[in-house]
Amino acid sequence: MTTASLTTELLPAAEKDSRHLMVVLHGLGDSMDGFRWLPPALKLPWLNYLLVNAPDDYYGGYSWYDYAADAHPGVVRSRELLFKLLDAQRAAGFPTEQTFLLGFSQGCLMSYEIGLRYPHQLAGLVGISGYVHEPEKMLRERSPVADQQRHLITHGTYDPVVPFAASHEQMNLLKAEGIQIDWQEFRKEHTIAGEAELTVIREFVKRQAGR
Repeated sequence: MTTASLTTELLPAAEKDSRHLMVVLHGLGDSMDGFRWLPPALKLPWLNYLLVNAPDDYYGGYSWYDYAADAHPGVVRSRELLFKLLDAQRAAGFPTEQTFLLGFSQGCLMSYEIGLRYPHQLAGLVGISGYVHEPEKMLRERSPVADQQRHLITHGTYDPVVPFAASHEQMNLLKAEGIQIDWQEFRKEHTIAGEAELTVIREFVKRQAGR
């Protein structure tokens, strides 16, 4: 499936009638193929997965925005594409209130954009090893449901790509303004910390889905 410039692939849940969905956003230079391991690792048979490629080519992979120049135009463009993608999933029978968004690195930044700006409440958002684009501006422009969205944010204390301290400071700013964030630190670099982190993600998803 292609929505505007976004190519996606739906990996159906083992439970055929389930309408729970997780939209997965990769990081810089990666693709949907980099997260095909996630469904069997999370072991949630009632969860459908929609893997998404970012719109811009980047050295054999894809990018959500140009981090080396002015990121803003790409962030806005990708946000609008993801809004359309989420609208399309709702029209296809996946209720937004049963839809999760998981993003890593650049995908994490885009998950914040959705969580604070998308006008419909999701089941939950998971952001891994990322940061916030223009947090003060985002808070001023947040959607009417932004304060009801539930976020699980994880970050590595040894992350050499997205510094831990700066990301942590941003999270404190968002939380002080009423954004609901469950912040979890791991002794890791710019990666996912194996089963320890997957357990935290799995339990968050189960709790938010009421499963």
